[in-house]
Amino acid sequence: MESVIGLLRVRIIRGVNLAVRDTRGSDPYIVLRLGGQKLKSSTIKNNVNPEWNEDLTLSVSEPLQPIKLQIFDKDTFSSDDEMGEAEFDIHSFLDAVRMDLTGIPNGTIITTVKPSRENCLAVESPILKKDGKVVQDLVLRLRNVESGEVELQLSWVNIPGRTASQSKAQS
Repeated sequence: MESVIGLLRVRIIRGVNLAVRDTRGSDPYIVLRLGGQKLKSSTIKNNVNPEWNEDLTLSVSEPLQPIKLQIFDKDTFSSDDEMGEAEFDIHSFLDAVRMDLTGIPNGTIITTVKPSRENCLAVESPILKKDGKVVQDLVLRLRNVESGEVELQLSWVNIPGRTASQSKAQS
């Protein structure tokens, strides 16, 4: 049985050097999936280096599943073209959320996730305390495509009356 432990705010910052799928560029949008949830960003017209700066919020349940990201090129008269995919897990992020950060100064790096064969990270991804919240910056290298990266920022939103550490104790 799944139990919701909190909300994950995913800020989709931008795409870098995305694949060209139309004659003059691409019209990219992002789809995030976690379990049965599916969220979609806005479409940026004719741009292979789009800036979204858009927040999507997923409810996080135990057991934790990886988050799947797909990029598509919006087409009007045919099905949308795939522009790559990536996957990332939030185990390390959630471990940091569950820590007691009292007395830890803003800007302190709690831990760092390194790129590996098991993740789509392009560079090391620090998890830090920023403005009293746990934040993680990610640069994901897209798979199954000739080029492209996506920059994201994760932050945690507690459900009122419930914290991630309380959820862990109850599971």
